[in-house]
Amino acid sequence: MVRLRLRRVGAKAQPTYRIVAADKESPRDGRFIEILGSYNPRTDPATISLKEDRVYDWLSKGAQPSESVMKVFRSAGLLERYERFKKGEALETLLAEAEAAEKARNINPKTERAAPTKK
Repeated sequence: MVRLRLRRVGAKAQPTYRIVAADKESPRDGRFIEILGSYNPRTDPATISLKEDRVYDWLSKGAQPSESVMKVFRSAGLLERYERFKKGEALETLLAEAEAAEKARNINPKTERAAPTKK
């Protein structure tokens, strides 16, 4: 069975994640089938970029997202667009809407969270 899950990349204590389609049996950072996007929780707000057409394809083939990937999809608004896709809405309009939402969400992907100031 294929799972959509997070794959950790990045330096020690600086994690970023790739969203991948992988076999359920393979290890977290092991073998995968396809990279579907990325997620960086260290920026404020978190940076999410997805290949939504490929995600729709995998979900329609029966791939199961993990709980953490489901949270990322929900915060990106992908699940609502996928429901509309299943009901027959055109893929082009959904992808255009997703691109506009990504631009609004990822204003500056290099912005890091502000360190707490000491008084």
